[in-house]
Amino acid sequence: MGEGEKFQLGTIGALSLSVVSSVSIVICNKTLMSSLRFIFATTLTSWHLFVTFCSLHVALKLRFFEHKPLEKKMVMGFGVLNGISIGLLNLSLGFNSVGFYQMTKLAIIPCTILLEILFLGKKFSKRIQFSLVILLVGVGIATITDLQLNALGAFLSLLAIITTCVAQIMTNTIQKKFKVSSTQLLYQSCIYQAATLLISGPYLDKFLTNLNVFSFKYTTKVTIVIILSCLISIAVNFSTFLVIGKTSPVTYQVLGHLKTCLVLAFGYIIVHDPFSWRNILGIMVAMVGMIIYSYCCVLESQQKPVEGAGQVSQARDNNETETLINVENSSAILNKRPPVWNKDKDKN
Repeated sequence: MGEGEKFQLGTIGALSLSVVSSVSIVICNKTLMSSLRFIFATTLTSWHLFVTFCSLHVALKLRFFEHKPLEKKMVMGFGVLNGISIGLLNLSLGFNSVGFYQMTKLAIIPCTILLEILFLGKKFSKRIQFSLVILLVGVGIATITDLQLNALGAFLSLLAIITTCVAQIMTNTIQKKFKVSSTQLLYQSCIYQAATLLISGPYLDKFLTNLNVFSFKYTTKVTIVIILSCLISIAVNFSTFLVIGKTSPVTYQVLGHLKTCLVLAFGYIIVHDPFSWRNILGIMVAMVGMIIYSYCCVLESQQKPVEGAGQVSQARDNNETETLINVENSSAILNKRPPVWNKDKDKN
């Protein structure tokens, strides 16, 4: 099996793990928050990250992966930024309608593209842009039901979009620049994410819910579901870094919208959530956009090796031409040597 096939299998595995784990944790958390009334989302996320760090620390001690030190200030800043982006997204949901919050999530893709074009010089083909427009329109139709705008909510949403985009671009850039794996980066950064949310989470949740997480009645059922949610989160956090590292922040966001469509579908099938023709139409349009996006990505990834081979071949031809010219020039110089003196000729 070649390196290209191994990479493709690894990417498919990462995408599959991300979808399965994310849909699972959404169903688990929906049970926790809707049925069991545990509505402390930010604090729960901090527990997820802390459990992820502990599990990776055990894996490191068992030598499942190697530790590759990175600059501490950079990793700390990266981890804190990720924690802040999660907190801002939760605040955005608290201060805005659900419809405007969905608009915030949709805005992450165009914002990511804009930042990558401006600061990383990345180019996106017309086909990719067209497929993303179809995807965003579909998800918008399926999820946006009401739009209530207020100044503070809009400002928080803007901050959430910017911090999320920068954090995800950094996730991809750090892995490629410093040649670290997703596991190595997650291990070093998630403790700072966890610390940021462990400190701010209880205050943030109390501000949004008017309830204290430490005063909540933790029954056996609630505790079991929380533990299950934390265990699933290990796969969610790991697959997030894995997908962004193997693909791109934009692809990760596309995958996130696929998860949204799957959650809507599972909610209707399993939990019998209300479902309308608008949801069905939106999901269908979004799926068309995802299929076109996937096809374009595969097509462009296949074209890159061909273009690279063409450039190598052209460079080789240029080198051969230059060598031939140099040989011809050398021959011409030798032929133009000054005549050798002949003493017999002088005697005549």
